[in-house]
Amino acid sequence: MPRGEAAYRLMPPPDTVNGPQVYRIGVLDVLSVRVFQEEELSFETLAVDAAGTINFPLVGEVQAAGKTPIELSDELEAGLGSRFIRNPQVVVGVVSSAGQRVTVDGSVAEPGVYEIAGNSSLLESIARAQGTTNVASEKEVIIFRMIDGQRYGALFDLRQIREGKAPDPEVLGGDRIVVGLSGVKSAYQDFLRAAPLLNVFTRF
Repeated sequence: MPRGEAAYRLMPPPDTVNGPQVYRIGVLDVLSVRVFQEEELSFETLAVDAAGTINFPLVGEVQAAGKTPIELSDELEAGLGSRFIRNPQVVVGVVSSAGQRVTVDGSVAEPGVYEIAGNSSLLESIARAQGTTNVASEKEVIIFRMIDGQRYGALFDLRQIREGKAPDPEVLGGDRIVVGLSGVKSAYQDFLRAAPLLNVFTRF
């Protein structure tokens, strides 16, 4: 399992990511939409419904969930530009995210599934679970993540991160964090049992 520099290459801290993290809009997210020089078509908040769509003036119902803000901007520009506005300029932003969740498990005070808005880090995610327990092995913390359809894991030392001796890795929606020796062993064994089905045994 990757640890040290290899772990950070797989799951880097936010300031070492090459380019901005690609965010895909989810159901019940709240967006902002601004159309240049078209105040009546600009909205500070516009909610994505449970079906993943928004209803936009002059364009109608548009699928938003699963698209990046840039992709949705392009689609709205195409819809507005086809008949109504010449060379429209649309900017879509995410005001709040409802669909990004991370699972924190193992030797933490309150294991569970927690919502995150935008970028988060390992320390922030552990704090959401009210910190580690007295018996936690903080030098063995795994982040599991699906990358291009494959399940990966990387091992981090929470003590070094707290002391500023190692970067705080970024945590993304869908990640699973397992803290402590007993939790790590259990999660790792669960992964190995599932690995033949996932065809990612060699990823560790």
